[in-house]
Amino acid sequence: MTQHAQSFPEIPRFAAIEQAAERIRGLAQVTPVFRSTSIDQLAGAELLFKCENLQRVGAFKFRGACNAVWSLPQAMASHGVVTHSSGNHGAALALAARTRGIPAHVVIPDGAVQSKIDAIEAYGATLHRCAATLAAREQTAEAVRGQTGATLVHPYTDPAVIAGQGTAALEFLGQVPALDALIAPVGGGGLISGTAIAAAAIAPAMRVLAAEPAGAADTWTSLQRGERVADFEPDTICDGLRALVGAINLEIIEQHRVQVLTVSDDATISAMRLLWQRLKLLVEPSAAIVLAAVLANRDQFAGQRIGLILSGGNVDLDKLPWTATGA
Repeated sequence: MTQHAQSFPEIPRFAAIEQAAERIRGLAQVTPVFRSTSIDQLAGAELLFKCENLQRVGAFKFRGACNAVWSLPQAMASHGVVTHSSGNHGAALALAARTRGIPAHVVIPDGAVQSKIDAIEAYGATLHRCAATLAAREQTAEAVRGQTGATLVHPYTDPAVIAGQGTAALEFLGQVPALDALIAPVGGGGLISGTAIAAAAIAPAMRVLAAEPAGAADTWTSLQRGERVADFEPDTICDGLRALVGAINLEIIEQHRVQVLTVSDDATISAMRLLWQRLKLLVEPSAAIVLAAVLANRDQFAGQRIGLILSGGNVDLDKLPWTATGA
């Protein structure tokens, strides 16, 4: 097991995911599962796509944020919530807070995608700017928390967020049983952590895999080194996957023996374009990476029935990556 600090909160159990599903019922969308015969032929496998790009705020993040917000006792909730986010989690928390009628504060690092910033603001959050470093994000969020009394809802290490993200896999496995493998992206690790916990309880024989950008492969590197990497500089088009994997998230990944597949940005952009051409789904690179991982590892998935979680669809239409790269 990786030798890293054990100071994080208690890892959520499957029961917490089941409770989260009940808590967010009627607030989060039940997202559809899509298929493409032509993509199946390219992959040499049967691929089923869980369309969290069609979730509220355009990403799975609403599940975790909604569970965290509605888990709070009223006395705490009345002071609002705060987080730091490059986009999807901030928008999700802002909307979740609005469903409960409480304030939301979102710390935005420099360089965040403008369309995602616009969404956060549109959902009613108060924005706070900071430098594009994890230290600046955390310091600013802590300052806002101190000033307002708001509760910090971390994008991926909060157990309530992890449990909420796990409802995507819980729902998916109810829609399409008997999968050979389930693959989700990994950045900070909230989605893959919840996915692994849910999968272990529902389908323990099923493989769980994580797709990670080659230019932000801190999870893969941490597993190889046997310790969590804390000084990694990400370089990837997948803006939603640039965060370092959290300590609690890495622990869950290790416990459930999640296999991490690294993927080039070029392969991810090609997969993003393919999803638009064949399924008419416009997803962000951080979501398309799961298809790219399967296509880059055909031998590992040949002839199998694979579930893929398309994590989000918040794309800046003025900056489509294949227009810039010619992919």
